Amino acid sequence: MEVKKKDESKNVLQDKVVSISRVAKVVKGGRRFSFSSLVVVGDGESRVGFGVGKAGEVPDAIRKGSEQAKKNLVDIPHVEGTLPYEVYGRHGSSSVMMSPAKKGKGIIAGGAVRMVVELAGIKDIVCKIHGSKNGHNVVRATLDGLQQLMVAENRAKERGVELAIETTEKKEAIAG
Repeated sequence: MEVKKKDESKNVLQDKVVSISRVAKVVKGGRRFSFSSLVVVGDGESRVGFGVGKAGEVPDAIRKGSEQAKKNLVDIPHVEGTLPYEVYGRHGSSSVMMSPAKKGKGIIAGGAVRMVVELAGIKDIVCKIHGSKNGHNVVRATLDGLQQLMVAENRAKERGVELAIETTEKKEAIAG
């Protein structure tokens, strides 16, 4: 299920429902049933987030999950539609390995990982889920890995080194 909505910053946000499940609360008189939903929201460029909603009806649970996801948006740096380097994300017993791919390869990922990377604006990536395939843990593990990414400038600044950029003019000057 995909729904397009407008955010305050005029970016079109897309919602994707990862899972909907019926949950029960056991009370003295029996069971009370409600619905829980896991929703991923992203702008298709660099921002993505997830939320969990719970309500008596499915549409209300999806709406609540979507609202929570919009509050938890994070920026994901990517270079020309792929990752700058390989990362691993982990949550619970789920771990997700994400590798950069050449342009045109596409998204090689399953289930919840595919939804997250599509909404993050990544076009070429290879992913593998190890351990539990539980949707909640896989989404959290994917976001854990993607949040570890840094662009070259920020990584160089954190390490306290200067970023060396080679250009053809510089090479020609050195060659003499």
